[in-house]
Amino acid sequence: MKVYVNPPRNRWAKLCERPSIDREDLSSTVGSIMSAVKENGDAQLLAYALEFDKAELNEVSVTPSEIEQQAATVAPALQEAIQQAAANIEKFHKAQGSKPEKITTTAGVVCWRKQLPIQRVGLYVPGGTAPLFSSLLMLAIPAKLAGCKTIVVCTPPNQEGSIAAEIAYCCQLLGLEQVFKVGGAQAVAAMTFGTESIPKVDKIFGPGNQYVTRAKEMSLNYGLAIDMPAGPSEVLVVADRYANPEFVAADLLSQAEHGSDSQVILLGDDLKTIGDVLVIVNEQVEKLPRVALAKEALKNSKALVFDDIDTCMEFSNKYAPEHLILALREDDYWAEKVTVAGSVFMGNFTPESAGDYASGTNHTLPTNGYARQYSGVSLDSFVNKVTFQQISAQGIQNLGPVIEAMSEAEGLQAHKNAVTVRLNALKNEN
Repeated sequence: MKVYVNPPRNRWAKLCERPSIDREDLSSTVGSIMSAVKENGDAQLLAYALEFDKAELNEVSVTPSEIEQQAATVAPALQEAIQQAAANIEKFHKAQGSKPEKITTTAGVVCWRKQLPIQRVGLYVPGGTAPLFSSLLMLAIPAKLAGCKTIVVCTPPNQEGSIAAEIAYCCQLLGLEQVFKVGGAQAVAAMTFGTESIPKVDKIFGPGNQYVTRAKEMSLNYGLAIDMPAGPSEVLVVADRYANPEFVAADLLSQAEHGSDSQVILLGDDLKTIGDVLVIVNEQVEKLPRVALAKEALKNSKALVFDDIDTCMEFSNKYAPEHLILALREDDYWAEKVTVAGSVFMGNFTPESAGDYASGTNHTLPTNGYARQYSGVSLDSFVNKVTFQQISAQGIQNLGPVIEAMSEAEGLQAHKNAVTVRLNALKNEN
């Protein structure tokens, strides 16, 4: 990690850049995959499974017996951990529900808003270098709480043609039946257009690499919605001189190990602390099974030292991190300075991995600066909020003249007439 001391503000934008594949090449590759799946359906998915996953498949569907067999291989201790995490995630997301409240805006005019589930949702669960079964919990639990009628799960197969055992266990635990052995941009394409086996959905969720993220973005051109642009993982840690360097180093590496295109940023106001952290990072990374990936990510990463924490927070808000860790003595105070972030982890004993797995918050978060415009996945992500209104005879008499005056001023005579005919009918009744 390269260290920058008090970089001038005119360099901040450059320092906030993320590693990325050439956009034009990325779009061309993903566009070809989308078109091929649209035209050839399941046959193309089977061909891509062989090409990309080295898996020779006869079908893309995961049968109930396959799920049962795979799930049975998960160790009891891990099953218990998954159950506890699922309970916490359900508790946190269930509290996000709301009951319709009817509001009388004018005498005889009642309005309310109701949450209705998105009918068909597609969940993408990465399963390549690390099968992220935790992502399935984060997506499927709020989808089920929302009442989504169709929940489609796509996840890559391994070379033996099976999905990860832990993902199978989560499917079994949550009662998910429409599960498919499809990964990458081709999975997004399948859920966008539908194939012989995979239903077309209305909205696609889930993290993934830059190919998956670009495919999700392209699906918008075909009338779908997506949760957010959720690409390569990132974390920004703000640490003062009271932070524990070992904890901070571990937090940085917990994101660096996601993949070679991940990025970690360290900010602080004490050069010695930053130096201590970087020494420990170099020690800890050598002990990781995914050392090669983590080292590549560290090449994309930076440490910045400023004169004070206020400036650190200002830089953090400009960077707009997916994960923000406040390893600060007065974390409550500094949390109030956060204006842009996907999810915030406060204090020395709150690792980002808690949110990734089991604290209850959702780990599907906006990356690449999209925290400026997007929120992380929540129960709201799986519902449409529909407004209702009911107007009585008294209500239209009270509100009608207002509508008539405004619609006439805008030159929309038919709008006015829709009110006038009702008012005239009420006059004739009298």
